[in-house]
Amino acid sequence: KQWYQRRVREILTYLIPVKISLGHMPSSAVLKKYNLCEFENVVTAVRNGNIKLLNETIEEHAAFFIRAGIYLILEKLKVITLRNLFKKIYIITGSFQMDVANFKLALNWQGLEDVDFEETECILANMINDGFIKGYLSEAHKKMVVSKVTAFPALKDFL
Repeated sequence: KQWYQRRVREILTYLIPVKISLGHMPSSAVLKKYNLCEFENVVTAVRNGNIKLLNETIEEHAAFFIRAGIYLILEKLKVITLRNLFKKIYIITGSFQMDVANFKLALNWQGLEDVDFEETECILANMINDGFIKGYLSEAHKKMVVSKVTAFPALKDFL
């Protein structure tokens, strides 16, 4: 029984980050059952778009993630976390045209104080280019305009 638990834990250690990157979040019951508490805050951070919590969790458990060989996969979850943060801004504003300044404020509030307006535009442009957001940036109006149909496509649809 112990051998089985240990094997399942090892498999889940690799499977969980991949499933999160595809938009499938493990339940807290599974994480507790197989003693994978290192992932609890990762799941919460990605789900809620909390880049600050994700950075803190990756830093706190860096030794475990590096030893397991999944550190770089978790670093890639930052893009998905930012996508979820930006999706929340879209939902809160209730508009298809959003000021880029709102995204900058959200990034600064999340502990990324050194992110300026131009870097925020760059982050948004890259997310649009990579398919995380359907829309475009209007530099003249300093706004991001998103699709009225599916502004934030499901991760499984383009990854």
